[in-house]
Formats: sequence, structure tokens, C-alpha cells
Amino acid sequence: MGADAFVPFVFFAFLGAVILVPIWLKERTKRSAHALISQALEKGQQLDPAILKQLTEGSTKPVKDRARSTLGNGIVLLALAIGFVVGGFALEDFGGGVETGMLVPAAILGALGVAFILLAMVDYAAKKKE
Repeated sequence: MGADAFVPFVFFAFLGAVILVPIWLKERTKRSAHALISQALEKGQQLDPAILKQLTEGSTKPVKDRARSTLGNGIVLLALAIGFVVGGFALEDFGGGVETGMLVPAAILGALGVAFILLAMVDYAAKKKE
């Protein structure tokens, strides 16, 4: 097995692990919560509705201020885009031609940052109307 076949295999295995492992861990947590509930019911114990709700819903916390968190995400993405631009121009002094390779992720992150900031504006306007 040469490097030509090994590198793509490792990349896709890593990608699959990053996607599938959190899903598997979340399902395992749900399964253990259901097992705990069934054991308590078998023993005839009373279940507190608040604990039952917490066990069945999982550990996701609701976002209290969606507009603020979205704005924060947009600002971080814009800062990363600016960092890529500055890094590209700083690396240009050392070898030349690097700035075009650094401007591609900067453009992607910048566009995402602007989109998040626009979404924050829409969320804030909708929140104001309520």
C-alpha cells in the first residue's frame, strides 16, 4: 500500500471519525439514560419529572441570546479572515506568491463572517418586534 492510497484513506477515516464519534457518544448517553430510567421503574422508585426531563432531553443548552452569539461568531470569523490576509502578505515577503493561497480561506471566512453578522442583525430586528 503506497502513500498515494494511504493519504486519502487516512483523510477520509479522520473525517468519518470527526463526524461519527460525537453522534455515537450522544446516542450512547441517551441509551444509558433510558437504561437508568427503566431500572428505576423496575425497582418501583418514583421519578421526579424535572430529572426525567433532563435525562431524556440531553445536555444541549438553549441559546438565550441568539443574536449576540451569532454576532460573536461573525466577529471571530472576520478576525480570522483578516489574520489570513495579513499572514498572506507577511509570507509574500519570504517567498512570493503565497498571498493567493492565503486569500482563498480569507475570502471564505470573510464571507461567512459577513453572513453571520447579517443574520445577527435579522435576529436582533425580529427580537425587537416581539
